[in-house]
Amino acid sequence: MQVQLSATNLACKRGDKILFKELSFDLRAGDVLQIVGPNGTGKSSLLRILAGLLNAYQGKVFYKGAIGLIDERAGLDEDQTLEKSLNFWRVVDHSREELSLGSLENLKQVPFKYLSTGQKKRASIIRLRLQNPPIWLLDEPLNGLDKKAVCHVGNLVETHRLNSGICVLASHQSFPNDNLKKIDLLDYSP
Repeated sequence: MQVQLSATNLACKRGDKILFKELSFDLRAGDVLQIVGPNGTGKSSLLRILAGLLNAYQGKVFYKGAIGLIDERAGLDEDQTLEKSLNFWRVVDHSREELSLGSLENLKQVPFKYLSTGQKKRASIIRLRLQNPPIWLLDEPLNGLDKKAVCHVGNLVETHRLNSGICVLASHQSFPNDNLKKIDLLDYSP
């Protein structure tokens, strides 16, 4: 299957304010796009529009391939252990991948709610990898991560790109990947 994610003349309105307008892009297999801009310019809203969770004020989104979103909501059961919560989604998603917790292995019996911000972010990324969608939408994927974990996320995105995936990430931080395009939402503010 050919993977694609396109936006044509997108506009986003929250309340009475238009955050951005006339935003267009076309991403194909192997593309990584970083969305930048100050708080309040619509980075998270754009990702939610692309994921189909928020309606665009104007414009259209077209995609071929499943979409996976990581945002501030991990989607993992707060009261279950990390291992049980991830295994639940592994079964629901019919994942062929074995659960590998990597640096979180020693936390597998800890209830999710007790993990740090960075640990929760890494658990969300494990969940996304188990889901294995060809289109990744990552909202502030580096928040709460130490330098080693930032490099790890950069490597995961690069591997995804090399395996014909698409990744759109919104981040204030410099992302450790040389093969990305950038869009500054300030360029699309009214």
